[in-house]
Amino acid sequence: MRRHRGGCFNGTTRLGRKRAPERGRFVTEGRGAPKGAAKVREEPVAGIARENGATIVSLAGELDLYNAQTVRETLLKCCEEAPERLIVELSGVKFIDSTALGVLIEARSRMANRRAFKLAAPGLETRRALEISGLDRHFAVHDTVEDARSSDA
Repeated sequence: MRRHRGGCFNGTTRLGRKRAPERGRFVTEGRGAPKGAAKVREEPVAGIARENGATIVSLAGELDLYNAQTVRETLLKCCEEAPERLIVELSGVKFIDSTALGVLIEARSRMANRRAFKLAAPGLETRRALEISGLDRHFAVHDTVEDARSSDA
């Protein structure tokens, strides 16, 4: 005998939302990705450039638990090269969580000269995450990559 799951017997809830059978979640028609489309995640490390003793690591997309290890490996490898400046460009970052913020802290701690670790061009959401966490007081945060390049190390 089949148990009733709290909705209508035709597979919808009382509010008319369809029940996703695989997880028991609710799916509202017209919202989210098109049927059958998989969400494609952007690569977190968009590029690495080396110019005049500075290493610039461009990050992009959503920086979270799922790709923090990739960002960590990239930043730590760049720290091992002991550049005069390590600039992390954040203009392409749409979201950053506490895991990714922890990766930035770890990378900075691996630099012989911690003042040489610079954050550049954070968007509104990224800047807000830095301010709320209080990390904007610990990192050198610059509006542009050029500002970070020309600042004192």
